[in-house]
Parts: sequence; C-alpha cells; structure tokens
Amino acid sequence: MKLLNIGLRWVMVCWVGACVTASWAQYTPQPGVWVARDFTFHDGSTLPEVKLAYTTLGDPKNPAIVVLHGTNDSGTSMLRPDFGGVLFGAGQPFDAQHHFIVLPDALGAGRSSKPSDGLAARFPSYTYQDMVTATHRLLTQGLGLTHVRLVIGNSMGGMHTWLMGILYPDFADVLIPMASLPIAMSGRNWMMRKFIVDAIRNDPDYQGGFYKTQPKSAQYANAIYALATNGGANGIQKKAPTRELADQLMDQALKAPFTADANDTLYRWNAARDFAPEPHLERIKATVLMINSADDERNPPELIQAQKAFARIKNFSIHLIPASEETSGHGTTGQARWWAVQAKAVLERAPRLDRR
Repeated sequence: MKLLNIGLRWVMVCWVGACVTASWAQYTPQPGVWVARDFTFHDGSTLPEVKLAYTTLGDPKNPAIVVLHGTNDSGTSMLRPDFGGVLFGAGQPFDAQHHFIVLPDALGAGRSSKPSDGLAARFPSYTYQDMVTATHRLLTQGLGLTHVRLVIGNSMGGMHTWLMGILYPDFADVLIPMASLPIAMSGRNWMMRKFIVDAIRNDPDYQGGFYKTQPKSAQYANAIYALATNGGANGIQKKAPTRELADQLMDQALKAPFTADANDTLYRWNAARDFAPEPHLERIKATVLMINSADDERNPPELIQAQKAFARIKNFSIHLIPASEETSGHGTTGQARWWAVQAKAVLERAPRLDRR
C-alpha cells in the first residue's frame, strides 16, 4: 500500500496493484488481520483458526463506522472514488478525521479465510449468519469495539447489516442497509443465486470441488447473473439500444477477466440461503435508514411483503432512489452520490444507544 503527496486533500492510494484517487489525505489505509480461534459454524463444524482481514482509516478513539461490502467485493473495494471518495474525506458524511472507518473482509472474501486457501470443498459450508458472527467477533474481540456509531452495507453487506441489527441489537446506533430487503431469501433473488451454485456444481470440471483447473462455468454463470440483475432497465437500454450493441455488451461480459476461484464463488452465493430476518425485526433498536434504487432487479420496491415488514421497525425510514438512465439497478447504491446527503442527515440526528 502506498500513499503519495501526504498533506494534500486528494491523494493516490494503491493496494494489490490497484490505484484510486481519494480525499482522505490525512490517513493511510491500515490493513490488518485478526485470527478467530476455535470458530464454530451454524452446523456445528469448527475450524481451529479463521483469518479475518480488515482495513481501517482514522483514529480508533473516534466513533466507529463499519462498512460492509458486497458478494464479489472486499473491504478495500469500498475505498474506490465513487464510494469512499464521496464519504471519507474532509467535510464529507463519514469524515475520517472525525470517525474510525472499519472495512472488514467478510468470511470467505478478500484476504479472510476461504475455501481456496487450501481446504477447497472441505471448508465448512458457511451461511450469512456465520459471516456476520465472524465480523462481529473481529470488531469486538479483534478491534475492541464494544459499540459503533454506524453499520452500513451494500448488497450482501446490506443483508449483513440487517442481521447485525437483529443478532446484536445494542451494538450500533444507526443501520444503513442498502440494495437489500428484510425478507427471506426467495423469489428471483434466490433463483438467480441458485443458478450460479448449480451451474458450478454440475460442471464436470468441478470434480466435487477438488479441481485442478478452474471450471469455466463459474465465469459464465457470474456474467449472466450480473447482466440479469444489474444495470437497471433504463441504464441497460441506454447502453444497448440495438440488438448489435446488446450482443456486444454480452460478449464483453463473457470475455471480461475473471480470476475468482470456483469454490469461493459457489460458497459466497450459496451463503445467502439462511437469510430470513423478517420474523425478528422487532429486535432492532438502532435507527434504520434503508436505501434502495427503484430499478433494483433483485429487490424490487413493489414487494408487498417487504412493505408490511417495515412497519415493525421502530425507527425506520427509506430513501428510494428514482430510476433513470443514470441509475444502474442493483448497482446504483454502490455510487454514494445518490444517497450521501441522506446518510449524513440520519447520522447527525440519530440518538446514541450507549449513553450511560
């Protein structure tokens, strides 16, 4: 990791071969790894050690903000210009001069423990609850955080945010789940995930998870899933207004570099199978701001079941981003410009839960 031009407001930060322009010049992102000993999974299986990686910005003495990433991302992906570059700089909503920013790598992702580390298909088949339990252990036991100001997450991170509020209701003052709904994994959202899982498992080259070369099905299934559940109807139509351009867009998706491991991919998508927060929403004590896009293919706002569930959350509000040619469906909330103002407002007004 490298920080250039320290002291300027805008700097270039590089990690693992990638560089972004960022606005949090006073702080170099600090990578770390904490090892959870004797980790027990939901099904009773155990590992003697689970490695949990993270990146931080700012002073640990300041109020903590935890940022949870999506399925195919990692903690450092949240430092990109259209996310961290809009949030973590001086005067921005999550100013790293006044907050301690924690960017965990979820169990199974980034630099945290995952099947491709060596166990392959012998790695325990974890669920979202296991992932949230691991993240909470990292934050509390590894980083010593007994209470945080905010947990915010996007996509998978949004679903983890819902679970964090239910499993650990006194841990955060504010929850901002994005690109997610607090209902059981079902409908098209689950069908498309199962499509990826089954495509990999049924590939003869998968060999039960003990392959010597990566099964091509993982790349193909991911590309189809991304095209089917991202981009927004108007956004995709703008990019591909003709059949020829639609063909080009699909060809680009199928030919894009894909370096993910098949087991890691299968495990992460399959982990959503236990997501079912709706019966337990009354446990949430935090102030909740749910942020979704009206053209989110995976979480359509018209789902009546979700609308009924919202009423059972004590301090709840929603920011629904209108669909347009500029939004990108499920990917819209990954661009903080659409909701930074609303996030800052809820952070300023929400009461603290840890006052003594």
